[in-house]
Order: sequence, then structure tokens, then C-alpha cells
Amino acid sequence: MGRRATEREIALSAIGQIAIPVTELRRAVEFYRDLLGLRLLFEAPPGLAFFDCGGVRLMLDRANADGARGSSIIYFRVEDIRIAHDALESRGVAFDDAPHLIHRFPDHELWMCFFRDSEKNNLALMSEVRPSPRI
Repeated sequence: MGRRATEREIALSAIGQIAIPVTELRRAVEFYRDLLGLRLLFEAPPGLAFFDCGGVRLMLDRANADGARGSSIIYFRVEDIRIAHDALESRGVAFDDAPHLIHRFPDHELWMCFFRDSEKNNLALMSEVRPSPRI
């Protein structure tokens, strides 16, 4: 086993897991698996379910759902926000808004749209759109 990092060497840089409180685990699993198309990794008693989000684990946690609403917003990166929006909407996902421009950077635009899961947690799609090369 290698040398352990010191406090000064520790730097957080990647998300390994995001926990979302849910009140009805079965309904939440169906939303994330069937409507969003995330791959269910496993479920663990008494009320946990884990999904793979491109190498980041998403944990649904019924045990910690204390009735308080809200969570951190999870931004799902997509290549084409309009296609992703239309696909999810066709599966029954209700969006709060349509894809819209958030900010213009010198080399790309940032687009987002927001929706809620079955437990009223806020989620978003985001896409960094690069301009097409001009001929």
C-alpha cells in the first residue's frame, strides 16, 4: 500500500456519490430508472437505491427523508439539450421550463432547463454548445 496523503495534499475534485432524500423509494426508483433511463446498480435495505451516472453514484435514501423538501440540484450534462429535453418529456418528465441560454462564453454557450423528480427534488439538464465552424 502506498503512502497516505497529508492534509495539505488532499483536494476534492470529483463527485463520487450524490444522495437524494425520497419519501417513496419505489416511485423514485421507477422515475430514475424508467423515465430518466439511469442504470440501477443495486438496492439495499432498509431504503436505499443506487444508480450509475457516468461513474458517479446517485443514492436515493428513504431512511433520511425527514419531510423537508429540497436538495442539491443535480445537473445532468447532455450533448444536445433539445433532443434530451424532448426525449425525457416524451417519457412523461414534466419540465419547469424549456431549454434556454444561460450564458455566452467566448467559445461556447451554456444552455439549461429544469425539472423535478417524483419526490419534488430539483434537477437540470445542461449543455455546452460550441458554435459550428463557418465555411
